[in-house]
Amino acid sequence: MDGDLGAYDAVEVRLRRADTVILLDFSLVRCACQAITRSRERADFWRWLLAYRRKYLPVLLQAIAQHAPTADVLIFRDPRAAERFLNTACPERSEGMRA
Repeated sequence: MDGDLGAYDAVEVRLRRADTVILLDFSLVRCACQAITRSRERADFWRWLLAYRRKYLPVLLQAIAQHAPTADVLIFRDPRAAERFLNTACPERSEGMRA
């Protein structure tokens, strides 16, 4: 499952089929810096980003608990932790990066 499509997201359908859920829960500062360097964002994006942890993350966690109760849930709070996981899960990935 990738991304958040807001009101158009059918997260429940995707969660029912998931055996593993990877949630990237990076800090507000990190996400804001990435958004600034990526492109100009509309005001609704900034409102969503500011409200994410308080309003949207609890809803997402509840949906995961309800629709993917047997899935492995991995929450990464920084990119390095996600990178370490990927290198462990896919050793050939880290070998290719060293070359």
